[in-house]
Amino acid sequence: MMTMLNISNVYAGYGALQVLHGIDLKVNEGEVVAILGSNGAGKSTLLRCLSGLRPFSGEIEFLGQSVRDIPPYVIARNGLIQVPEARRVFAGLTVRENLLVGGTPLPNSADRMKVLDEVFGLFPILGARHQQIAGSMSGGQQQMLAIGRALMGRPKLLMLDEPSLGLAPLVIRELYEAIRRLIDTGLTVLLVEQDINLALKAAERAYVLEGGRVVLQGAASELCKSEHIKSHYLGI
Repeated sequence: MMTMLNISNVYAGYGALQVLHGIDLKVNEGEVVAILGSNGAGKSTLLRCLSGLRPFSGEIEFLGQSVRDIPPYVIARNGLIQVPEARRVFAGLTVRENLLVGGTPLPNSADRMKVLDEVFGLFPILGARHQQIAGSMSGGQQQMLAIGRALMGRPKLLMLDEPSLGLAPLVIRELYEAIRRLIDTGLTVLLVEQDINLALKAAERAYVLEGGRVVLQGAASELCKSEHIKSHYLGI
């Protein structure tokens, strides 16, 4: 099994603030790997390092090549694409325009139209509302749009940062049904989630971050049984 993403001894943060302390993590082709932890654990900072934030030290390799000195747009063009926390759609553009922006890395319009049809197949609501201004959509619909926009770039590894954040339970269920269909296509996914139950059901393996360090890792099915997970995150 090919290792797509390899993170080795990464220390990172912002200015004088150190957030990550020696992170080791890997994602193999076709896997769904979850990064779990509470607010402030360092989850989003880790994803930012994968998308272009330069770590203080350590190495990040995607498909065997370092991403340390690569501009963010090149990282995305190479297939490592992030769906950011809080969606961040282009509120003044239509649904279709948002999606086409995400398809910029594709070489020609025929390719973009093909992927656009695939996204509409995965999220029919986006096809039905393709002319709607994105800022007028519900939070759940905007989250689907943000995922669809990332898919337009044909990611080799898709990073999802807190996809359920701020959404109603019914909307979360619908969203994760769509994510499951996406996973079933064989796409490699790195999932950041505060909702431990959701993440462990979706993922094959998981890493638990606390205070910027990996404190637990392993198969999702085994972590479900962990006393640490039960007591610290599930209230059992």
